[in-house]
Amino acid sequence: MEEKISRLLAAVVHPESGLDIVRSGILERIAATPERIAVTLRFPKARDPFAVKIKNRTEELLREAYPEAAVVVTAMEGGTAPRPEPKTKTTTGGIAKVIAVASGKGGVGKSTVTANLAITLRNMGFRVGVLDADIYGPSQPKMFGVEGYLPDAVREEGEDRIVPAESMDVKLMSIGFFIKPTDALLWRGAMAVNALKQMIHQTQWGGLDFLLADLPPGTGDIHLSIIGELKIDAAVIVSTPQQVAVADVVRGVEMFRNENVAIPVAGIIENMAWFTPEELPDNRYYIFGRGGARRYAEEHGVELLGEIPIIQSIMEGADGGRPAAGIDPRVEEYYRDIAQKIVEKTVESC
Repeated sequence: MEEKISRLLAAVVHPESGLDIVRSGILERIAATPERIAVTLRFPKARDPFAVKIKNRTEELLREAYPEAAVVVTAMEGGTAPRPEPKTKTTTGGIAKVIAVASGKGGVGKSTVTANLAITLRNMGFRVGVLDADIYGPSQPKMFGVEGYLPDAVREEGEDRIVPAESMDVKLMSIGFFIKPTDALLWRGAMAVNALKQMIHQTQWGGLDFLLADLPPGTGDIHLSIIGELKIDAAVIVSTPQQVAVADVVRGVEMFRNENVAIPVAGIIENMAWFTPEELPDNRYYIFGRGGARRYAEEHGVELLGEIPIIQSIMEGADGGRPAAGIDPRVEEYYRDIAQKIVEKTVESC
């Protein structure tokens, strides 16, 4: 199917170069099923004046040829490394966008949201990595079924590089690969910061469209250290509807909005928004309260990116090492709406 789509899109020509988007390499990736087609276009020149026109024409051709499929075309500009050369020698140069996933308090499902967002972005055709920076409770190895992974070290350009785990086409580096579960709470201050710096700058990330950084809950030294080491393009705050959880969102939002940090807050995700039993599909039970994150978002000028209900497969996927967005279409639908908004805010608006 991908080959057929590639032949179809060879009819799209860049007016300036006179080359079609396949031969010129602008067509970077195709991920296709009968139900969904995701295409990534990467323009070598930033602010290409023909990018929108070519994106629209690509969407038009795909929708005409595949009227039953959902079509997502994403345009990226300026190559894979649009960031300045950092002072520290680092392996992050091939990462296009970094998204911090944070929460004001623990227990709101931040790591579960991170894992499912990563899989959804992968489903959309993006190259994705996850940095598990939650030193007090690294969950991503379990989420992706790689708890026993022991990172290899390789030499590259005269430097030591750490080989990340890879699961479901997502690259993963976690503090959990280097410590015992019982040791996590013993990490403090400089020890934790130095370990995170090494993970950020020495991991063999390669080329990624998105790196999702799963931050510890709350605000503190770890957050500020990561912010100082990574060029974070946007932050996503995870909350539950409970008033006590929403009250903690304020600290998270204000940390990123602080003039010394100045990281755009893409929005809030309300997790565990309601519960619908399988046998009563039309019923919604608001176990943790109703709409707390939505009210906060409306009152403080932050977008509500979406609401994720309690679905049994989300829990089962987390426990089984396969995030539910990769196996349950109901879950993927909720996350796809959120992921598309994040893409629009961080990529398509560039």
